[in-house]
Amino acid sequence: MSLARKSTYNSGYDPYKSNEISTMSQGKLVVMLYEGAIRFANTAIENMTPRKYEIVNRNIIKAQDIITELLTSLNMEEGGKIAEDLLSLYIYMKKRLLEANVQKDAKILKEVVRILSELKGSWEEIAKKEGVVSSSPTPRTSGISIQG
Repeated sequence: MSLARKSTYNSGYDPYKSNEISTMSQGKLVVMLYEGAIRFANTAIENMTPRKYEIVNRNIIKAQDIITELLTSLNMEEGGKIAEDLLSLYIYMKKRLLEANVQKDAKILKEVVRILSELKGSWEEIAKKEGVVSSSPTPRTSGISIQG
């Protein structure tokens, strides 16, 4: 597939995905980030046995990037103890991912996946409660609201 064709194909999808993300609740967005980090870590684990270390490295870095995004989005002023605990967990997981990448250790990656899965489950509960409180998503971007 040529690069031009690929960019044309994605151009119709990108605005849709961008709109979907901008109108998604924060809880659902956090769940998506956890799912992505878990998926990348699992891909790294799967590629350790055949020793495809380039793929392992790339996917660990993607998981680290997602955790960095989660870390930088914490509201330490309003989050209190929960934000502090999440900060500690995110820093710990970033450290463990770095160790896993250097050592090419699937056991460390499985530990991080377990932590991410537990956090994801908690955020899924929060997202469900958000859905009960607000049946329509609130856009996170500024602009004119056409809702009454």
